Amino acid sequence: MQNDFKVTSQNKIWFGYFASFAQAGFTTACSCRLHGESDIIPGILNLALHVGDDPEKALRNRAKFAEAIGVSADRFTTCAQVHGSKAQVVTEDLIGRGALSFADTIPETDALLTNLPNVPLLLFYADCVPVLLADPVTGAIGLAHAGWRGTAAQIAKKTVQAMVESFHVKPENLLGAIGPSIGACCYEVDDAVKEKMPAYHRHFTDKGHGKYWLDLWGVNRQQLLEAGLTSGHISVAGICTSDNPELFCSYRYENGKTGRMGVCLCRKA
Repeated sequence: MQNDFKVTSQNKIWFGYFASFAQAGFTTACSCRLHGESDIIPGILNLALHVGDDPEKALRNRAKFAEAIGVSADRFTTCAQVHGSKAQVVTEDLIGRGALSFADTIPETDALLTNLPNVPLLLFYADCVPVLLADPVTGAIGLAHAGWRGTAAQIAKKTVQAMVESFHVKPENLLGAIGPSIGACCYEVDDAVKEKMPAYHRHFTDKGHGKYWLDLWGVNRQQLLEAGLTSGHISVAGICTSDNPELFCSYRYENGKTGRMGVCLCRKA
């Protein structure tokens, strides 16, 4: 396991990226909350169109984010996340779905994958775990949204399997990364959640009275290893969104009243 996550800024827009992906020709960007426009909380860089914010402000935030990371905002390809485990292959006809309107986003999907260049996949988070995958050999990429339900449904493992089936990648060649998200320091769950993850009980720390701290980073990393990735190819940002509310949106810390950060993954042509 490595931690090559760096935080930087461009034109006042702050974001984090994984150096190992950049060295292999992939753009990664986990947005921060700073220097945006929003009716939810003034000044946050909300990138989502489905959380009740002024859509024009969210689109302006997306344009700033796209410019900062060097992708085309009108090619952002998004989906309506439902905490499931469906993975969708992005073909030419799906490029740009959800970029300018939530009405045409890809429905009921929590992972996107493609082998096309210059297609910035974009998913949204405010504590849930972003799982990024890229194959330097074939150029294929995958991006998954793993809250506890998606994690219990093994979305990280299923996204790797979808990349194998669709693009014939070899898991041992894949780069994997887990972006900023809620950490075991702050993520309290109950017995009902633990019962959904019988294979991953070692990632639960007992607090007593039927409560646990859950390490979603550890569970998703274990799933990537089970899917065939090598330990040295998996990066974990190790930054808790709930513990760093000045830099990231956190659904738990802010009691549900917040915007959504974006995580973008794209292969450069």
